[in-house]
Amino acid sequence: MFEKEKLAQIKESFDSYNAKMEKSLEKRPERKTVFETGSGAPVNRLYTPADIPDFDYMTDLGIPGSYPYTRGVQTNMYRGRFWTMRMYAGFATAEESNKRYKYLIEQGSMGLSVAFDLPTQIGYDSDHPLSEGEVGKVGVAIDSLADMEILFGGIPLDKVSTSMTINAPASVLLAMYIAVAEKQGVTPDQLRGTIQNDILKEYIARGTYIFPTEPSMRLITNIFEYCSKEVPQWNTISISGYHIREAGSTAAQEVGFTLADGIAYVDAAIKAGLDVDTFAPRLSFFFNAHNDILEEVAKFRAARRLWAKIMKERFGAKDAKSMALKFHTQTGGSTLTAQQPENNIVRVAIQTLAAVLGGTQSLHTNSKDEALALPTEDSVRVALRTQQIVAYESGAADTVDPLAGSYYIEAKTKEIEEAAMEYIKKIDEIGGAPKAIDNGYIQQEIMDAAYNYQKDIEAGKRIIVGMNKFQIKEEAPKGLLRVDPSVGELQKQKLVDLRAKRDNSLVQQKLEALRTACQGDENLMPFILDAVRAYGTLGEICGVMREVFGEYQQSVKL
Repeated sequence: MFEKEKLAQIKESFDSYNAKMEKSLEKRPERKTVFETGSGAPVNRLYTPADIPDFDYMTDLGIPGSYPYTRGVQTNMYRGRFWTMRMYAGFATAEESNKRYKYLIEQGSMGLSVAFDLPTQIGYDSDHPLSEGEVGKVGVAIDSLADMEILFGGIPLDKVSTSMTINAPASVLLAMYIAVAEKQGVTPDQLRGTIQNDILKEYIARGTYIFPTEPSMRLITNIFEYCSKEVPQWNTISISGYHIREAGSTAAQEVGFTLADGIAYVDAAIKAGLDVDTFAPRLSFFFNAHNDILEEVAKFRAARRLWAKIMKERFGAKDAKSMALKFHTQTGGSTLTAQQPENNIVRVAIQTLAAVLGGTQSLHTNSKDEALALPTEDSVRVALRTQQIVAYESGAADTVDPLAGSYYIEAKTKEIEEAAMEYIKKIDEIGGAPKAIDNGYIQQEIMDAAYNYQKDIEAGKRIIVGMNKFQIKEEAPKGLLRVDPSVGELQKQKLVDLRAKRDNSLVQQKLEALRTACQGDENLMPFILDAVRAYGTLGEICGVMREVFGEYQQSVKL
């Protein structure tokens, strides 16, 4: 794109500029000796075409909605419709969470995103001894189809898009959602939404796993196969870099490790006999948005371009939709501070803008009080309004990929793409993401990055406003949302009532059919769905799979 003679002239001009700067700096030094991105990557004083000498418009950018999708997966992006404003919510009981969902819909939320409590995330009923003290605390407690019916009561599932942040027991919660829809008269082919269903990042960064790697991958590919036929509009996995970044990774690591996990899922599905173009169009991704707005924009663009190349060149995908990386974004929870929580509103606004400028398909904005507790209605409304102000007032959504062509953005996009690809090559050499997880390579890389980041904060090299600089004397926070401990007792009583009313012999029959299927090689989704319809509980269904598959044990050597 740039002629060699022009590049030489630019280089000569740049050298002259640097010489003048050196003299100027003797009188007026820059405010620090080293400038870095939020991930610690160096930032040059000035970017020119010399930083992207081999840049080719059609190869590196192209047209929005076309390969390599650097500029976005839709041709007109937000000029057609805004991203889905999907607020993540769930706490206490299904009744309480249902009220919050209806409130969010009234306030303009375009999609629901379900937060489950820890017992639900690891496949235990609320009356299990390990659930004590955790029921309804960080999300809603869902023990059976009866709870799911309450959770979505009065919410037409053919009209809303629903995302569920659930992984190890994703198959069970998806089955519950399908069964609730059936009771509303909504057929599976009408359902739109996403299940996270990403177990590899649980082993890497989050910890809510149940089963060992092999049966976990079987469940995931079973969902791919089942949904491709029965629930065709459903996104069957949200391959998550969010939690990798929350654990302390850099932007390049977030892309590299997330796409390496994606490669592992595609490999597993192909080995299970699925054609890549039958399931790949329904794969989706989930990324974090941090405060370094320009690095984050470059990160999103790099992820799209790299995934398009991987799907085309590595897996031979033919369908354009198989190559288009669609992603949800959540603003960075780990960037929020308990100190001066009002500052978090500004952080979230910056991160929202980064996600929009980077071309996200849907977005959740964190609330200002989430470093302290679950968000109140007021703080959730401000978080949603942040998206709406960016959408309707900022102008950022009025043109496609508005930062394209910036020498800095294009240089950083290429830099992150290349760094991410180096991580993928290293993981390939190890034998793929599952093996790189088992031997601790990915975890160690994230731990090292997190340690360096924290050292910079403690040394004052990295400023966190209100935390290690510009502190004020603060009163204890007031008006926080607290989940009543009685929620656990309420859920236990619901289970007692459920087991008294349901046909227990039918439940046992369906659980035994599931056990037999687990011991074979059939697709497990129809058996899980039958058990759910009979009002088998989450703990009972996951208990059968635990008995057959066993439980995953971390054995990494760090």
